[in-house]
Amino acid sequence: MKVFRLGALAASAAIVLAACGGGASPAPSAAPSPEPGASAAPSVAEGPPTDPLGVVTIPPGEPIHIAFWAVLSGADATLGQDSQYGVQVAIDDKGGKLLDRDIQLTTEDGLCTPEGGATAAQKLAADKTIVGLIGPNCSDEVVGGIKALTDAGMTTISMSATRPALTAPDRGPEYAGFLRTAHSDAFQGKTAAEFVFNELKLKSAATIHDGSAYAQALQGVFADNFKTLGGTITDQEAVAKTDTDMTPVLTKIAATNPDIIYYPIFIAAGGFITAQARQVPGLETTVLMGADGMFSPDFVKAAGPAALNMYLSSPDFSSFGPEYQTFKDKYKALSGGDPLSIFHAHAYDATNILLAAIEKVAVTASDGTLYIGRKALRDAIYASQGWRGITGTLTCGQYGDCGAPVIAVYQITAREVGPPVVWPPEKPIYPQR
Repeated sequence: MKVFRLGALAASAAIVLAACGGGASPAPSAAPSPEPGASAAPSVAEGPPTDPLGVVTIPPGEPIHIAFWAVLSGADATLGQDSQYGVQVAIDDKGGKLLDRDIQLTTEDGLCTPEGGATAAQKLAADKTIVGLIGPNCSDEVVGGIKALTDAGMTTISMSATRPALTAPDRGPEYAGFLRTAHSDAFQGKTAAEFVFNELKLKSAATIHDGSAYAQALQGVFADNFKTLGGTITDQEAVAKTDTDMTPVLTKIAATNPDIIYYPIFIAAGGFITAQARQVPGLETTVLMGADGMFSPDFVKAAGPAALNMYLSSPDFSSFGPEYQTFKDKYKALSGGDPLSIFHAHAYDATNILLAAIEKVAVTASDGTLYIGRKALRDAIYASQGWRGITGTLTCGQYGDCGAPVIAVYQITAREVGPPVVWPPEKPIYPQR
């Protein structure tokens, strides 16, 4: 599914980055409806159940332990911090309790790298009290860490790892413990290509990736679809996330004279490319386009005035349910500000799916001990059907895709220097206050 929302990176600014929202108190409101068949009360047993992946035993009075792993430091930290607020709002909506137990939340920083993901996952996998996980943000973190979690019998639901291969039919058995509420970039890359070719009427494009699993795959999907439509890919270049001088790569691209440069990378490198592109002869008026990895006020601040009029793709906020406004009020009351990035609602939905699955499979003994089978939990998550979440109606498929893949393209049409960044929409989704 695809949606073009032109004229406003702001279609989300009222949602994500704008100086709007007011200070409404986080009064309880509609959380997503429970999964059909979910039970709010565990069955009673005299002893622990059997489960091929193991059983988490929670003594009477002890909390239900879940974990959140994401990028929580460095240039891309707002991506993880934003998602963490979504997780916390979901927990708060439960009153901080599940099955009359406190919910304990552990966090680990995956650094948005394979190595960081591996380190975080190994630490989490070693903690046998953890029932289930939310995260990570980055596809690189999944690539580095998923085997350790799956081997430990654990299951994680990502809110923003969008690489198509993570949920492909030929994914390896190590991905059995991975699901996501985010879209697949098979949809985002196709939508971006169709937008550029059919809506902007541009016929040649160059791409840049940063070596990450996310960016490398997304630019590839874009390039393949753009060529299928009849467009020409003039050059495909790569930078490192840590590069600051983008002139050599941009100069090579300028020599191929593309109509547009598509660079679906992250905040820091994206800011340098955007700021420096206009200084390279031949690129003064070339159209610039990024994706959801750069959808943050930090990117606009880093890019400066050069970000004006460029395009970004992202989940389509206008397709979210009406309860999203109430969620935003709770987010702001919790964080003290407006949303930092774009996957907070996906994290909220992922958390609620996990908590409902725990409720469904938990078994309590007569002495009050709680038992949660790891395979039973994984199966219950995969069996989630018709879940009415903030981001849409979610149904988890056999390869882990749960999300509704509705993508919008936004244009940065105005900016203010320094935070808060305001990108006013042509038609605000929610009234600014």
